[in-house]
Amino acid sequence: MYEYIKGTIEYVCPEYIVVENNGIGYQVMAPNPFVFRQGKDFKVYTYQHVREDIMALYGFQSIEEKTLFKKLLNVSGIGPKGALAILAFGEPSQVIQAIENENEVFLTKFPGVGKKTARQMILDLKGKLQDVVPDYFPNLFNEEQFTKSDAASLAFEEAMLALKALGYSDKELKKISAGLQKEQLSTDEYIKAALKKLMR
Repeated sequence: MYEYIKGTIEYVCPEYIVVENNGIGYQVMAPNPFVFRQGKDFKVYTYQHVREDIMALYGFQSIEEKTLFKKLLNVSGIGPKGALAILAFGEPSQVIQAIENENEVFLTKFPGVGKKTARQMILDLKGKLQDVVPDYFPNLFNEEQFTKSDAASLAFEEAMLALKALGYSDKELKKISAGLQKEQLSTDEYIKAALKKLMR
């Protein structure tokens, strides 16, 4: 609903900040509230989270942080609190690199992230974050690696859609996707390799 709020930081505490805009104080949860200095004007990028029992605003210094937050929310087992913790304790570029490199040890260092959730983060987000925040980590991949990774990622997504159309469930596909994503294949090759695994 709100893309951002531009105003004065009236209050900062360990959990949230209060941004005043036109006489209204907005309580905004932030990964690290203390990056916002009290009494200063800021543009805070916001995300509104609505559930049956809560309606809250979450705020970020950049659109890239906000985008990564939203991506993390799509991972099973990660809620707003967990996503904030990840953004607070790790540089976004480090988080992205850990996902791309399947570094579960790094990911499990975050509060509330166990091996199962770390694996889920890798399954759900690997190969998808470059397209979301390309300017945020330009040095993580050289151009050749990015092109190969991008092509393989697209081929993998197309293969998964084709397999879903054949009637395979998300649960079945998740069981085989981890191993397949380590390969760089064409769409056709991904489908053939997946079917071999599914038929075992």
